Amino acid sequence: MNNHNLVIYEFEELYKIFLEIEKDINLNFEKANKQQLTELNSRLNCLIFTKREIEGLDNQMVFNKFPISIFELLEKINIEFIKKNFHEQSDIKIGNYNLNLNSRKMSFGEINLKLTEKEISSILYLFRAERSVKIQELQLKVWGYQSELETHTVETHIYRLRKKILKMFRDENFIISKKNGYEIQKKK
Repeated sequence: MNNHNLVIYEFEELYKIFLEIEKDINLNFEKANKQQLTELNSRLNCLIFTKREIEGLDNQMVFNKFPISIFELLEKINIEFIKKNFHEQSDIKIGNYNLNLNSRKMSFGEINLKLTEKEISSILYLFRAERSVKIQELQLKVWGYQSELETHTVETHIYRLRKKILKMFRDENFIISKKNGYEIQKKK
């Protein structure tokens, strides 16, 4: 659980317990006051542990059922961090768009576009490349084609993907054709 921060809000007993077992757990923890809650709400890898639900606080774990073993408590905390990481890793910001890997949707504001697995893979590969990507590279890395045969799979696929994005978002420059391949427009 390293790199995760457990923030304990108005729960002095729990803070004291964690102080006693600090050397035996792989967890960063700290106390917070009311003024710090707003700033902590947006911090990544942070879970705010409270006794009661606080409205508007996203990263909170409410715990009010006692008694509980320390092992069960640590397991619940670990599960919450795993869930939080899963959600944080599924959303990728690409330019003005949000790409959700779990739902396979690309969105801009309230507009959502459902994508196929290959479309997601193509967008991610182009986005992570940080340069223009040749058709042959996409053919090999996204489709797994290694042959020298003439195929227009990549061009057709990119053409249809660009058409979908244009129709839904009116964006004709998301995937740009360059002399040496394709690239994603990162900023608008």
